Amino acid sequence: MKDIDVLRKDFPILERKINGKPLIYFDNGASTQTPRCVVDEIERIYYTGKANVHRGVHTLSQEATAAMEATREKVRAYIGADSTEEIIFTRGTTESINLVASSYGQLLADGDEIIITTLEHHSNIVPWQLLQQKKNITIKVVPLDANGALDLESYRNMFTDRTRLVSVAQVSNVLGTVNPIAEMATIAHRHGAIVCVDGAQAIAHMKVDVKALGADFYAFSSHKMYGPTGVGVLYGRKELLNAMPPYQGGGEMIGHVSFGSTTWADLPYKFEAGTPDYVGIAALSKALDYLQSIGVENIAAHEHRLLRYATTQMSEIPGLRIFGTAPEKSAVISFLIGNAHHYDTGVLLDQLGIAVRTGHHCAQPLMDYLGVEGTVRASFALYNTEEEVDAFIVALRRVASMLS
Repeated sequence: MKDIDVLRKDFPILERKINGKPLIYFDNGASTQTPRCVVDEIERIYYTGKANVHRGVHTLSQEATAAMEATREKVRAYIGADSTEEIIFTRGTTESINLVASSYGQLLADGDEIIITTLEHHSNIVPWQLLQQKKNITIKVVPLDANGALDLESYRNMFTDRTRLVSVAQVSNVLGTVNPIAEMATIAHRHGAIVCVDGAQAIAHMKVDVKALGADFYAFSSHKMYGPTGVGVLYGRKELLNAMPPYQGGGEMIGHVSFGSTTWADLPYKFEAGTPDYVGIAALSKALDYLQSIGVENIAAHEHRLLRYATTQMSEIPGLRIFGTAPEKSAVISFLIGNAHHYDTGVLLDQLGIAVRTGHHCAQPLMDYLGVEGTVRASFALYNTEEEVDAFIVALRRVASMLS
């Protein structure tokens, strides 16, 4: 990987001080920071190239359209999809999963079954519950083992002739558990079920090939991969998307409109009603370029070094409990210090310039399963360093002594 000190210069926010201390940003699981090249692209478009896409014959509109569609092709290549028709732009992972639940869900019948897991973010629980209020479907939940890995034997035994869909996170946003998506997809397909993958916590940290994974749908967000907020992607296999009704109605997603009836546009536009965030989408292209210039394999290796380094040192702090020790784990550490409240720990760390996430992390069923109200979560990115981990450990020891 490129020299870390050089990379850090691409992120001006890392030069900030918080409460008089150098910022240590360990909340990357919520949102990564954004490099200069992405912000520069947003500024360039707003100042020199802002015009609505797909609707104009003039030069600015054509340029904006070309930039948006070039990003679609770049996303397609990045995740190994067959066609740009399979790449739908949304506002984020949450909207992408809601699109599947709302649209593909209309094709389900009373008595059908959906499998999710104990690890899921609310965005991969609540949309299916909303569907359940409209259709008499059953939601089954895969349990965990003691390390926070999925119980695959239980998963295998959940399938019946009414199982239609499996929706699962590739990486847990709380425990960092990396789920065996390819194996799970093989099992699901054997039973005639399709697989929807929440890739929000995976896309910036490991190579993603939707075909190799066996994903029928794959959802992720730009803001978790060094891009702008408000932009997401849904990959869906073409034959599935073609069979699904539109998610929203409005401009762009139509073929022909009359007061008597309406026909739909071809893919992918059938699912992109209204004016998209074409500026953010074009800037996502720069984020993808940035990731590829470093190499996602290099990023993964760097983050795993930090994970091992931090886990070893944190394990030596008396009373500190780490949640999630699955053999396959991403660079996320959730923990508690003794009986101290997670909020108190987070506030004290912030006073020392360290940004972590506290609370239930939009995974309350998992918290119930773990028997806690919430945790403190540190999550790493390509610009974090061992020196920051060292400072974090010193701060944790200080906080532990204050809260004991």
